[in-house]
Amino acid sequence: MTPESHFPTGTDDPMLGPPPGCPAHGTGPGGLRRLYGPEAEDLGAVYEQLRAEHGPVAPALLHEDVPIWIVLGHGENLHMVSTPTQYCKDSRLWTPMLDGTVKPDHPLMPHFAWQPMCAHAEGDEHLRLRGAVTGAMSTIDHRGIRRHINRATQHLVNQFITKGRADLVAQFSEHLPMAVMCEILGMPEEYGDRLVQAARDMLKGTETAIISNQYVMDALMRLTARRRAEPRDDFTSHLINHPAGLTDEEIGHHLRLILIVAYESTANLLANVLRVVLTDPGFRAQLNGGQMTVPEAVEQSLWDEPPFSTVFAYIAKQDTELGGQRIRKGDGLLLGMAPGNVDPRVRPDLKANMQGNRSHLAFSGGPHGCPGQDIGRAIADVGVDALLARVPDIQLACKEDELRWRSSVANRHLVELPVKFEPKSPMEVVEGPAVRTVPSPRPKNWPAGAEQPQPKSQETTVPAAEPTRPPVPKSPRRPGVFQRFLRWWRGE
Repeated sequence: MTPESHFPTGTDDPMLGPPPGCPAHGTGPGGLRRLYGPEAEDLGAVYEQLRAEHGPVAPALLHEDVPIWIVLGHGENLHMVSTPTQYCKDSRLWTPMLDGTVKPDHPLMPHFAWQPMCAHAEGDEHLRLRGAVTGAMSTIDHRGIRRHINRATQHLVNQFITKGRADLVAQFSEHLPMAVMCEILGMPEEYGDRLVQAARDMLKGTETAIISNQYVMDALMRLTARRRAEPRDDFTSHLINHPAGLTDEEIGHHLRLILIVAYESTANLLANVLRVVLTDPGFRAQLNGGQMTVPEAVEQSLWDEPPFSTVFAYIAKQDTELGGQRIRKGDGLLLGMAPGNVDPRVRPDLKANMQGNRSHLAFSGGPHGCPGQDIGRAIADVGVDALLARVPDIQLACKEDELRWRSSVANRHLVELPVKFEPKSPMEVVEGPAVRTVPSPRPKNWPAGAEQPQPKSQETTVPAAEPTRPPVPKSPRRPGVFQRFLRWWRGE
């Protein structure tokens, strides 16, 4: 992407710049709007300004004024993710990476850097890696998962129900997805405050982010080693035993991707749904009156506030056209989930009911669409329903305008959701067996006559009712690339 592709010749003359005090100040080279910094505090407003100025695909700037396209149109986003012949996820083809515009110490380098994962792979390699992930996903017993989500919800509610007050972000939405994902991956013994803190710490950009990242990776690599030696009926064992033959490094990268993306997106989804229930009387009345089911409420939230606002990035494999813009080979494009979901051509009335409509962009689409979206939906559906059943009188414990968010180009995360209710007695939770998997179908390319590995049965495990709270150690290191990336994620 180059400035001359958007502006008439000569408009980069400094003498033609806006006068002091003009609202155009705060834009970057070539007059492009920045998606970071003080002028991007309200990215929703920035996206609408870009839509008005450029249409469904707009030029913009990332950190250090790196050029990027932001895809704002619903149809244009769907075309991009569904056309692998024109757009790919291999950042090694991105022009700013090739020409040195993006330096090795760029604050978003961990986000840009290619990794040996299906999310970055194309062609046969993508089919191999993605096939292993979807194959392992297909073994998950969804009925068993829903029962486990309910039990985990009851455990979490028991920890605050006698107090009459709680923070549904710190005490519920940030814990439930981790408890469920640990069970699915086959590491329920790792679930606790320490793992939750580490996952949140990685994304907040604190001084201990690198240590927290290493803590998560150490737990996943220990799991990989255990399941390589002694497979069981869990996702990790099936991923290891898939005929694609993933290496331990590939297993670790994919487990981290699945754990963190599923955790962050579902934590945001839970918080967003609960916030609307607590702040919109009409929304809650529809739920209480049976005019809306919890799954429909979840789907409405996925339209209004997707867990991830944008995803970096698709790369143009050839010169092409999208949304009336000339896209050059090597240009990068942000998948615009949040702006695409409010495209006026699709939603002329943003207050219109979208219940039952799953054509939103919250889970992307095409070859790189989220393979675990049904798990995320189940956690939100069952978790919200079980919580409201236990505490039907729950109310927001602060004014709505006092709620705070941590925002960045990637997402918008509710900081806390304080609630109050009449104190109640804890419920006895009847424990069931650990989540089981269903038999994995034999792949089409499995050698004739060969027996597919069968994991051993998994023991019954119960998440700890009172997780320990060891402090996160302070990092003695100076802030590095990864830390700067995490600070960007946090929006600092």
